Amino acid sequence: MEKSMATIAERVEGYREAMVKTLCDMIAIKAISPLSGGNGESARADFLGNVLKGWGFEVKRYDYKDESSVQRPNIVVKFGKARKTIWFIAHMDTVAEGDLTLWKTNPFKAVVKDGTVYGRGSLDNGQDLVAAMYALRVAKEMGISGEYNFGLALVADEELGSKYGIQKIIREGVFQSEDMFVVPDAGVETGETIEIAEKGILTMKVTVKGHQVHASLPELGKNAFRYSTRFLQRADELLHAKYDGTDDLLGKSTFEMTKHEKNVDSTNIIPGIDVSYIDCRVIPGYKLDDILADMNAIAKGDGFASDGVSIEVGVFNREDAVPKTAPDSEVAVRLSRCIKAVLGIEPRFVGIGGGTCAKFFREKGFPAVVWSKQSLLAHQPNEPAKVDDMVTDAKVFVAMLI
Repeated sequence: MEKSMATIAERVEGYREAMVKTLCDMIAIKAISPLSGGNGESARADFLGNVLKGWGFEVKRYDYKDESSVQRPNIVVKFGKARKTIWFIAHMDTVAEGDLTLWKTNPFKAVVKDGTVYGRGSLDNGQDLVAAMYALRVAKEMGISGEYNFGLALVADEELGSKYGIQKIIREGVFQSEDMFVVPDAGVETGETIEIAEKGILTMKVTVKGHQVHASLPELGKNAFRYSTRFLQRADELLHAKYDGTDDLLGKSTFEMTKHEKNVDSTNIIPGIDVSYIDCRVIPGYKLDDILADMNAIAKGDGFASDGVSIEVGVFNREDAVPKTAPDSEVAVRLSRCIKAVLGIEPRFVGIGGGTCAKFFREKGFPAVVWSKQSLLAHQPNEPAKVDDMVTDAKVFVAMLI
């Protein structure tokens, strides 16, 4: 492998500047879900698809209309003529930029400084989307083929549950029972961790309905904001007290209040409706249905109804925990070997609270691992992707074919 790795590394290094340009060009094309105020991934998919076509690949598109009638595109490319395929799954969509005052530069105009590319989606998932694309290109140019094909899937909607992305593609029958999957969408700066398990995810939407009145006449209304904070406090206390177990691989469950929707436009209006969200990352052993039942019990009790206030606990996103990928599975062993060959380190297996496309493969019985060499700064202002990490990851991806 040493001689082959040296040749692979040299070829990948030759594309360093091209990889940076592709990442910067991609960042400039927004790819935010319509549910987050964006227009979806179509423009970005057009760009990436044209790049792949320019390299001589046959590009297959799987587009699906979402509930807003927006096309959500997915790209599938494969190189090789083997019976089995190693697939690399990266997502095209990003989260919104958030508070622009926290950004030092325009989030959608990439800036390259000191070997780092800054911009929204540079790290999540741009770094490894581009790394996987160029790994595919190198594999083709070097004629690397053998027991496995190189498969690449660039998918939509990952940030909000993959309903129009990898979940759809899996049902299309694109993947075969003997295939294996690498999802380069989480990792640490050293590259020493391979994720083989994820927590279950439950995002609850809490809608509180009271009665809107002028702030000077509170006795005539029901302040939905006040009742919302009361509910959230009780929910927070119960969740942390009741679901406090620990998993050896995944640690503890987490329960966090996140998004809060605007309620009124004026400071002198008592809101009649208040909407907020609770993000739950739940270790195996706890049932999401039990959590929902507990939240509904609080909503229907604790004096809310008797005060004339209604509280609805809805499911915004739900992904139940699934069995982990075995550490001795072929994909885990092969990836471990390649990481050691390229980085010179012995990786270890971990679980995470974040959700990735790997969950949907594990749910169907496919072996899937999550790995990349990256910081923990995804979704933050001034999101960074180190060029060295992008190039290193591409070397590991190509190495998995030999």
